[in-house]
Amino acid sequence: MKLINTEINDLFIIEPDVFGDDRGYFFESYNKMKLDPLTGKKYVFVQDNESKSSYGVIRGLHYQLAPFSQAKLVRVLQGKVYDVAVDLRRNSPTFGNWVGVELSGENKKQFLIPKGFAHGFSVISETAVFAYKCDEYYHPESEAGIIYNDPSLNIDWKIKECDIKVSSKDGLLPKFEKARMNF
Repeated sequence: MKLINTEINDLFIIEPDVFGDDRGYFFESYNKMKLDPLTGKKYVFVQDNESKSSYGVIRGLHYQLAPFSQAKLVRVLQGKVYDVAVDLRRNSPTFGNWVGVELSGENKKQFLIPKGFAHGFSVISETAVFAYKCDEYYHPESEAGIIYNDPSLNIDWKIKECDIKVSSKDGLLPKFEKARMNF
């Protein structure tokens, strides 16, 4: 497994070692004994989630407030997404900055998103099956978010505005400057 640093501290892209031949492929999608030493952190994932979405869907930007904040290890099983993480750690020199990465069933890349980040993705293929591990359980009273099209973040979701589909709940999320944060 190869760990790729991003412009934001503790936010990593992971490229697994994929072994393929004419029969198909094999790779370890998660190995705690390899991941923890590479990152210098100890992750204990307790919940796996999966979603299927069609082209133009944007899910996010979501996060849970402390003490129930979540680190996530995300990947795409089928299709292609543009995945985004926004730094919400007030004492971070990159507070308010974001990193985006294309994740697909073909490239098998993963995004390791630590606690204190908002997360979202857009589907840039016909459909996508998205899977992720969380190191904290879902707590509805702790959920928070930021509107996907906040002009201060200026995220390019890689889809045309006329094709964007968001849930009614995500469409009501506040802008970055008004969002609840306690990291």
